[in-house]
Amino acid sequence: MSSRLVLLVNPNKVHPPIAPYALDVLTTALEAADFEVEVLDLTFHREDWKSYLAEYFALRSPMLVGVTVRNTDTVYAFEQRPFVGEHKEIITEIRRLTDAPIVGGGIGFSSMPFALVDYFGIEYGVKGPGERIICDLADALYTGRDTGTVAGLIRNTDEGVTRVPPAVLTTRHGRTVPPQPGGQFEHRVWQVDGTASYVRRSGAPYKVDNLLYYQRGGLAGILTKNGCSYRCSHCVEPDAKGTRFARRDVAAVVDEMQSLAAQGILDQHTTDSEFNLSINHAKQLLREVVRRKHADPANPLNELRLWVYCQPSPFDEEFAELLAAAGCRGVNVGSDHVRPDMLRGWKVSEKGTTYYDFADTERLVRLCHQHGMLTMVEALFGMPGETPDSMRACVEAFMALDATVTGFSMGLRLFPYTPMGIAMAEQCDSVRTLPGLRSDGAGGPIVLKPLAACSGPVEYERQFMFDEQGNFRLVCYFSPELLPDPATATDPDERWSSAVDQLWDLIDPADYHRVMLPTLSGSSENDNNYADNPFLTSLSGLGYTGAFWSHWRSREEIQRAAADRAGMVGSTGG
Repeated sequence: MSSRLVLLVNPNKVHPPIAPYALDVLTTALEAADFEVEVLDLTFHREDWKSYLAEYFALRSPMLVGVTVRNTDTVYAFEQRPFVGEHKEIITEIRRLTDAPIVGGGIGFSSMPFALVDYFGIEYGVKGPGERIICDLADALYTGRDTGTVAGLIRNTDEGVTRVPPAVLTTRHGRTVPPQPGGQFEHRVWQVDGTASYVRRSGAPYKVDNLLYYQRGGLAGILTKNGCSYRCSHCVEPDAKGTRFARRDVAAVVDEMQSLAAQGILDQHTTDSEFNLSINHAKQLLREVVRRKHADPANPLNELRLWVYCQPSPFDEEFAELLAAAGCRGVNVGSDHVRPDMLRGWKVSEKGTTYYDFADTERLVRLCHQHGMLTMVEALFGMPGETPDSMRACVEAFMALDATVTGFSMGLRLFPYTPMGIAMAEQCDSVRTLPGLRSDGAGGPIVLKPLAACSGPVEYERQFMFDEQGNFRLVCYFSPELLPDPATATDPDERWSSAVDQLWDLIDPADYHRVMLPTLSGSSENDNNYADNPFLTSLSGLGYTGAFWSHWRSREEIQRAAADRAGMVGSTGG
């Protein structure tokens, strides 16, 4: 077997399945560098994954194994379900079957990369976009070059988990700045190949099967740019993906979209942090889609159904017209709140200023509906300062929008390098807890340490996922002012059921069909958590495509149809 073989593994077993887009990106880059690349996708081997791995390694000997971690957990405060324990079991089995070094990566991995390199016991890790770093690593391993020459690579060494810093970083204004040892809040543009059109395959052995994912999950991802220059206090992406936009070549992106459409994958969803940030680039891309559609009636892009994530601003008439002309069916907008005092310091630009108000959300919904596009507007409750009054004001304003669907979430999952996570660790300062910090796995008050008080990034990052004994303890936050007695917020047994009840009471039952609400179980049909959600699995089982929220209003009918179908299959023994 080829000594230039690199194996990429997707350990994600959550359904409905989401295609591991990162593995197509890495495959494209590695193949361009003359490496042979194969993919083992465990999403469709949830029960027989051990035998699937054993069969592969009995015949093949890769020189390097890459494992992608899309999510560390559900990132859902009312269902604190970690995934990294399952991932470690898979990595341990891979380690038993091969001597090849293992490198971890992915957006979830990048939220706490030093801790996960240590926890998984792997040789290497990559924070942020990985296509250039993994090619350099593969070349170093193949040629025998010291991996300490691979810029950006995280290494598990005898001295601990360390990172090889890039030689120099250049700011947007041309200044050079020294990189941080842990790589926090770097721009990462240098890690991205912005010119390549990522190769998206279907039905090829040992590759990502994009058509199968589409048939089972109803969407394909498309990336137009990496990173984010904004600084929203609860978001991991500026740190994990990079603090500047790494824009991809417009023609390369549209080539990729056209390739997917030609394979019959017609529903495509942007995977950018937000599609409309860097709006001129987004408009150029939409114009290219429209140009190709008009130039050739047989172009498969004429059947494209585009779904996008956006922020309330910037979003003007021209942008709405271009979205509709390109085939956009729906816009998911993360407005998060209506109160300016809540958004101030929470949803902010690179300079720390609020970049929209509720009038922007109203305009977005109006423009979308005028151009025949569906809308989902999302609110997030429980940030510091949230009270029953502020929650009520937000619910009333959002419901008056008459969006296709309105989603209400409650509670924050804290991560090490979000501005909010950093601030709360500094406020705890190793000696106190904060009202509102909680975890289902906590046996007592949660006391966080700031990075400066830790032995290094491993210790700092671990505390957001594990307790001192190594047990899972996913740290979350809820505003204590939502509770009838805020003093109970420090009680580890507080389950916040009263806050959830308050939210449900604010919604007229006649409107339940058009809202998503949190539930304490985390797995109800009324819940907007993705992982193994009964409604979503019903959708995929019946062949629905597109953003799942676009079918939300019909969920009772869809689930009845799914139950009827399951009954028919069971009665026939099929």
